[in-house]
Amino acid sequence: MSGRVARLLRSRADRARVPGMQRFFKTGPGEYAEGDVFIGVSVPELRRVCRECRDAGDDEIERLLESRVHEDRLLALLWMVQAFESAGEDGRRAIYGRYLANTARINNWDLVDSSAAAIVGGWLLNRSRRPLSRLARSTLLWDRRIAIVATHRFIRNGEVAETFRIADLLLQDDHDLIHKAVGWMLREAGKRDRAALREFLRTRCAAMPRTMLRYAIEKFPEHERRAYMRGAI
Repeated sequence: MSGRVARLLRSRADRARVPGMQRFFKTGPGEYAEGDVFIGVSVPELRRVCRECRDAGDDEIERLLESRVHEDRLLALLWMVQAFESAGEDGRRAIYGRYLANTARINNWDLVDSSAAAIVGGWLLNRSRRPLSRLARSTLLWDRRIAIVATHRFIRNGEVAETFRIADLLLQDDHDLIHKAVGWMLREAGKRDRAALREFLRTRCAAMPRTMLRYAIEKFPEHERRAYMRGAI
């Protein structure tokens, strides 16, 4: 891949890291990231490149986002987050629009988790949350994960209701990556409002996937966690 940023990124690659990354991110046949390509760049190195290339142009970022190389796409998203945080209204709108137009390329959990709250949650913080409902009902796994992870921005702002609303839409999702993400966001919401989380779980815990429930109650006292897992709440 050509381009100044891509060349710099490849200068930081360590091929010895690639097999472990491929296993960790499930790139094998039939796995959720089947065929994804890694070149062996660590996240700290990616962040250094992002800081060094603050002046990267939109065309170069678009090329990175379209790349088949995982680290290229992650770098593009880190740059978009960085740009979003310093942009004005028009710039943020453009970054949000580009993000939603490319969710098929934001196709692993680390790509979603490093960007959805900042960009999608950041844009929707003081706007209608209707786009999250559409994402939560999407057939694309990554859209659904974006929907719930985006609510982390609201939680950090002291708002937990939207997390519970999106969690309800995803309660019966059949993918483990959604179970983990929903449970994670419920746990984060519980840090803000433990009583609200308990009330949410009161009528839903029996029907929740066990992984989702386990993540959600991770910060509860041990005796309470055991009771939830036994269905004795």
